[in-house]
Amino acid sequence: MVELNLQDFTTASPIPAPGVRKPLGNCLVEAGTLTQWQLDHALRLQSRQNAPLGEILVGEGFATRRDVLNALSTQSGWQIADLEQIPPMPGVCDLKPVDFWLEHNVIPWMRIGPLLLVATARPDRFSDVTTEMQDGDYTIVPVLAASDQIDRTIARQFSRPLAEAAETRVDGEQSCRNWTIGSRIVPCVSAFGIIALFATFPWFGLATLLTAAVGTLFLFTVLRVAGTLAYLRHRFQKKREVSDAAIPLRQPCVSIMVPLYKEREIADALVQRLKRLTYPKALLDVILVLEEKDEVTRTTLAQVDLPGWMRIVEVPELHGLTTKPRAMNYALDFCRGDYVGVWDAEDAPQPDQIERVVAHFTQAPPEVVCLQGRLDYYNPRTNWRSRCFTIEYNSWFRIILPGIARLGLVVPLGGTTFFFRRDKLLELGGWDAHNVTEDADLGVRLCRARYRTELVDTTTYEEANFRAWPWVKQRSRWLKGFMVTYLVHMRSPQKLLRDLGVAQFLGFQAFFLGTLGQFLLAPVLWIFWLLTLGLANPLAPLLPPQLTTALVLLFLATEALNFCVGCLAVSGRERRFLLPWVPTMALYYPLGVVAAYKALWELAANPFFWDKTQHGQASEDQPLT
Repeated sequence: MVELNLQDFTTASPIPAPGVRKPLGNCLVEAGTLTQWQLDHALRLQSRQNAPLGEILVGEGFATRRDVLNALSTQSGWQIADLEQIPPMPGVCDLKPVDFWLEHNVIPWMRIGPLLLVATARPDRFSDVTTEMQDGDYTIVPVLAASDQIDRTIARQFSRPLAEAAETRVDGEQSCRNWTIGSRIVPCVSAFGIIALFATFPWFGLATLLTAAVGTLFLFTVLRVAGTLAYLRHRFQKKREVSDAAIPLRQPCVSIMVPLYKEREIADALVQRLKRLTYPKALLDVILVLEEKDEVTRTTLAQVDLPGWMRIVEVPELHGLTTKPRAMNYALDFCRGDYVGVWDAEDAPQPDQIERVVAHFTQAPPEVVCLQGRLDYYNPRTNWRSRCFTIEYNSWFRIILPGIARLGLVVPLGGTTFFFRRDKLLELGGWDAHNVTEDADLGVRLCRARYRTELVDTTTYEEANFRAWPWVKQRSRWLKGFMVTYLVHMRSPQKLLRDLGVAQFLGFQAFFLGTLGQFLLAPVLWIFWLLTLGLANPLAPLLPPQLTTALVLLFLATEALNFCVGCLAVSGRERRFLLPWVPTMALYYPLGVVAAYKALWELAANPFFWDKTQHGQASEDQPLT
């Protein structure tokens, strides 16, 4: 036990007068930690970075966090508290709600008579804390502690309320968390009832299924055509270039969350990829988000030397829910950046990605609260499936999605490489912790709040899921999430229409109904391909010859559109080798039918189950520059 002396805390001025404090850099130079050249270089960087000098010194590798903490103690005359060895006294943390301690990154340590000792890592901001705590019957006395110690202490002291808040951030009307067994069974019983009706009246059933299949195909085709035309129109117009003048004079801090779960293979590669980033390290706040009981990832990370701008946040278990959105909701409280982004465990972002994001946000209008980057794969040559996966992603993220965004339609976000204005993300309530495609759901809620998403000109490379059954598992999770998102937001179609407007409402229907219908009802459309084999069409008695011909022409036109979009998407120099594989895409999608029916079963049996994708199974074969 460390002896505490009241004299230690009464002899120092709570907040030293600014005029008598020795500059932090001078303290470090006098201590022999820095050279004068290093200090001068750090001060020049500070003129362009919205970061304290200590963070710049740590980011540049000129000093350790302990060096900076000791220098702050010398500068201010404040004591250093070891929150790990001596945790806060019982009851003192209840003086303010957890949001207060998180906002200021401080924590009350102990009470000694009339004095309340409050730990901080930022003496320059402590006057705000003192002002807001003047209503108590105590005198505030600051002590110093490392910021990561303060975060861990807050997490320990408020573990349960923070975990509960992470599960319930989103308004219940726009969340699936209040689904009961009954609310899931009723649609399933209805579906089985429809199947029984179709079995009793097969021709009526076939006609209904055919109408639904053609209708969803038409919806999705219109969406793809509109997105492609909007993309081409912009491509042939003069593009707005991002200039250096768009970058703010003092660059902001950017927080990046990287959710990890049972990642044995990927951790070391992830750290090496993130070290390639060229954004000032003092302004990077990379948070590796772990589940509390994930010993696999914790053990793996313990063997990796993390740089000072990376930190770990552990998410406590509660109610057995361990989803990615819940973990991100929890870590969101500990983010310090003006902007918040998300990367996946296997991601390899382009080195200048953050600079591009900051520049784009700087020149974007206020209603643009989210930027979505392009996603691509670094292992397209692994096998046929990885080639097709790469063509699919390039078609979506380079052609269709940019066009949809330019039309102002609902943009279903990708699960990674999207960046938010932090205050707006908090306003929206973060992510729905129970939705397994939290990204698409967030894209819808963003539009319902009258905000917009734009595409940013930067790419993140991922690992293509190239094995058959893991591909099915991943795709089934996505499709189940689309089903959940559609059902949640269509609880009140009239309200959704009012929130979105006609164009966005139709775009919402086209994307979700079109995507789900194309997979669930694909076997109905496959019947028409029997004609190409010279076989009888079972639907012939229902359809006049002219209608059959029109439908076949529609299917051929759809395939031609997919072919053209695929060729356009991979026509660039880096992806041109994929052009011969575009015609084989018709053979790639049928496996999605298996995934769709797996998703439908899980929607009824286990809607919140997260079927995790295993990473680290392929090596990079694509340059990342």
